[in-house]
Amino acid sequence: MGPDSGGGGERRLVTGDGRWDVDLHTHTDRSPDCLTAPGALVGRAREVGLDRLAVTDHDRIEGAFAARDIDPELVIVGEEVRTSDGPELIGLFLEEHIPPGRSFRETADAIREQGGVTYLPHPFDPRRGTTESFLESRVDCVDLVEGFNARTHDDEAHRRAERWAADRDLPLGAGSDAHLLRAVGRGRLRLRPFDGPTEFLESAREGEIRGRESSWLVHLGSTLARLFGTIRG
Repeated sequence: MGPDSGGGGERRLVTGDGRWDVDLHTHTDRSPDCLTAPGALVGRAREVGLDRLAVTDHDRIEGAFAARDIDPELVIVGEEVRTSDGPELIGLFLEEHIPPGRSFRETADAIREQGGVTYLPHPFDPRRGTTESFLESRVDCVDLVEGFNARTHDDEAHRRAERWAADRDLPLGAGSDAHLLRAVGRGRLRLRPFDGPTEFLESAREGEIRGRESSWLVHLGSTLARLFGTIRG
């Protein structure tokens, strides 16, 4: 399983097999490094043929709620939470905000107390990831591993994530980590339809990662968005 060099975010990848295309990692203007309004994000997701979209702002959940209000069928409410002792951890299928700054294990517990799914993003990205030794002592905190992140321009990081997940019998996810509209859908998981977190995890075990890396310019866009937010604030 690995990223598909074909396709991408400009056309629908589903070919009539009944499966869904899901982008599990996106942001709105509630994140400090993104200027995308929830409505624009939802519109772009539908335009590029996504069937489900996880909205996972940094330490905020209001953008996900706003997106869900616009398109309840499409949106999975999530949050990318900063932990005090390790990497960020995404919660999926949330109903309440998870405060940042708790330990990795405490954050995982808080996600699961809501019936949510713990999703480990970009685990071995050299800019944002962590060590295998850290994760090894907390593998029980992880339900799903990001096997492809369109903003991670490192094939070996993706391969390490795939190997690490496979060795621990964990399913893989994929996402664009979109901070710009043009990046939405660049990373996606194709899987059979699901209803709720339990069915989602079962479907993810048979999922197929699709997508291609975003341009390096997406990082410049995030930097400018953060700068603009600082000036505006």
